[in-house]
Amino acid sequence: MFENLQVFENRYEELTQKLYDPQSAADPELFTALMKESRELEPLVSAYRDYKACQKALEEARELLEESTDRELREMAQEELRDNAGKLAALEEELKLLLLPKDPNDEKNVIMEIRGGTGGEEAALFAYDLYRMYTAYAQSRGWRTEIVSLNETELGGFKEVSFLVDGQGAYSRLKYESGAHRVQRVPETESKGRLQTSAATVAVLPEAEEVDVQIDPRDVEFAVFRSSGAGGQHINKTSSAVRLTHIPTGMVVECQEERSQLQNREKAMRLLRTRLLQQEQEKAGAQLAQSRKTQVGSGDRSEKIRTYNFPQSRVTDHRINLNLYKLEQIMAGDLDEIIDGLIAADRAAQLENQEAGR
Repeated sequence: MFENLQVFENRYEELTQKLYDPQSAADPELFTALMKESRELEPLVSAYRDYKACQKALEEARELLEESTDRELREMAQEELRDNAGKLAALEEELKLLLLPKDPNDEKNVIMEIRGGTGGEEAALFAYDLYRMYTAYAQSRGWRTEIVSLNETELGGFKEVSFLVDGQGAYSRLKYESGAHRVQRVPETESKGRLQTSAATVAVLPEAEEVDVQIDPRDVEFAVFRSSGAGGQHINKTSSAVRLTHIPTGMVVECQEERSQLQNREKAMRLLRTRLLQQEQEKAGAQLAQSRKTQVGSGDRSEKIRTYNFPQSRVTDHRINLNLYKLEQIMAGDLDEIIDGLIAADRAAQLENQEAGR
């Protein structure tokens, strides 16, 4: 079934030899590319080698059963057959998963955008809570986060925030967070203790690199203005905030989080590049990058992918019917159980489609 995998093992061995070649080490760009390809192939090759070893052990056990008349040796062979048959089945399933088409964006950094939806000030406060949840999750995985743009409310909520998550495989896990998130709780702004339902939306965009999107500087209108918003010692003192307008598309991005125009301009360009790439992929009908509108919907609380119920300390992911009664830990960034469940469901659906297409 997996005979054709030998070509991957051959390529992996070739890459290993090249990585030990001094000429490769002398070329940082080449060495990085070789390391990346080797790292991507390693899980598949490792599973394939285990699969071949298991097949060989099964063949040897069958031969022993056929040739030996010794009772103890035959019992050992039968035990080997049982053990390795189970291992082989597990390895076959692992190889099927490893052979599924990979999302080319999986290893990219992401730009996450969170916006308060239905619920006014409470929705903005929930958007802030989601931001803290994701930054805590990123920290737990050793990823770096950095705010690109922010619009705060007087009570400390976020009308909207865009932030970068920089880390290997960030998109592969965070892409499942796109959609409308609903919260049920008694808001801080509620004096009568009534339960309120609010919503915030999350969009997860793979960060575009310069090679992905070429922007002609003449197509970008650059403007500066004074920072504004709740908090910040330098606010309204210097014109450090940056606004970029992409003339051909009319797309506008702003950044005012840094003290210098140069830093804000660099961040704004990263955000502009990412949004333009998303727009191009939408126009091309790319299936690996869902349109931002599809991701976030209208922000209405009925369009939900997940509910955070504070009175019951329950988080429900509606896509996989998962209920977890550990809301406090999840809001503190403990998202792995949910994300692992979503990845498993996604892979199962891909396998099902693959089998159906045969």
